Amino acid sequence: MSVHATWSGLRALHHRINANLERALQRRFHFGLSEFAALSALVRAPDGGLRMQELTEVVGLNQSSVSRLVARLEQSGLTGRELCETDRRGVYSCITPAGREVQAAAATFFDETLETIFSEVSRDPELGPMLAKVRA
Repeated sequence: MSVHATWSGLRALHHRINANLERALQRRFHFGLSEFAALSALVRAPDGGLRMQELTEVVGLNQSSVSRLVARLEQSGLTGRELCETDRRGVYSCITPAGREVQAAAATFFDETLETIFSEVSRDPELGPMLAKVRA
């Protein structure tokens, strides 16, 4: 398989998995992969909070997209903003107790959904062998 064909296959595999995860999370939790990634990063953060800049790096979106994402999570009551005590210019996004509950439910759902997607993709004659190699 050529380098280009491998890259194209990986892109197709990634797109199929992400598109299915995105739809499933939207249907069940009314948010997508970026919000799930943000909540998961906040749960793992030492004090349940990350500077907006750190969240930008974790989620892989630009600063304005992360600001909008955080605003949506705040409106849903899943996160809140706090000023940094040592640098008043710094702003943290912090997970709330409700956010922790939603993230825990979403993480279980995410894992179950991912297993289902992997099972479906494994039967695809083009993508199945690539998934098997990636999982090996």
